Amino acid sequence: MTPLARWARTEWGLLYATVRGPLAKRRLRAVPMTAGAVCLTALLQFAQNQSWGYRFVQEAGAVRAADPLWAALLRTPLSLFVPALDLPVWGALAQILVVFGIAEVCLGWWRTLAVAYVATLAGTLYARLGIALGPHGPLGLPASDARVVDTGPSAAVVGLAVYLGWRYGASVTAGGVAAAMAVEVALKDNLAGKEHLAAIAGVAALCAAVPVGTRLWHRRRQRRPGPGPGPGRGPGPGSRTGSGRSGLPPIQS
Repeated sequence: MTPLARWARTEWGLLYATVRGPLAKRRLRAVPMTAGAVCLTALLQFAQNQSWGYRFVQEAGAVRAADPLWAALLRTPLSLFVPALDLPVWGALAQILVVFGIAEVCLGWWRTLAVAYVATLAGTLYARLGIALGPHGPLGLPASDARVVDTGPSAAVVGLAVYLGWRYGASVTAGGVAAAMAVEVALKDNLAGKEHLAAIAGVAALCAAVPVGTRLWHRRRQRRPGPGPGPGRGPGPGSRTGSGRSGLPPIQS
């Protein structure tokens, strides 16, 4: 095995093994949420390019920093699937199909949507903060960006890529995605690039919170008293007093 192949196996082996079986066996049936998201994105793209659908899509899924916060929060979930008008729609469809599909197999559909929403919401909230800071600071944005329509799956895709890299040991991939977004901002300082960095920051905070929450949950389970053997009864059959073995692996904190 060549060094490159060995590195690829170390970096992506666990992720590949997780995804390969379900996709080979069930194909699109393994990713129903992703298939639905691709269809929804295509439908919204078609609708917003029609005279009868443009206004509806804008009112339901177009987010601007100039909008009231409550309206932006209501529109943010659908904004993930509204393609940007100035970009080719096939790019958004490919991003959703590949990254959302891998994430759905690995995380399940609701965790995929949760991570995607955290990343997108981080970008949406950052836009307001950046405009409040003004254009002169490194994190600031010009006031004209408040009127920019902010839609599309790119922030969610970036956040999911980083989260999957962290969870499945592909640290070089996660770091490479973050570095690429930093280079994007350095070369083209715009709202979209900085929102991608905000999405990465939001997902990084989520990654930091997950182990803490998991440890607290495990500790609560360990402290919870279990049913005793009852008066006059000894340990049940197959149990080993003091060994900590009950047929299930112990919870690791």
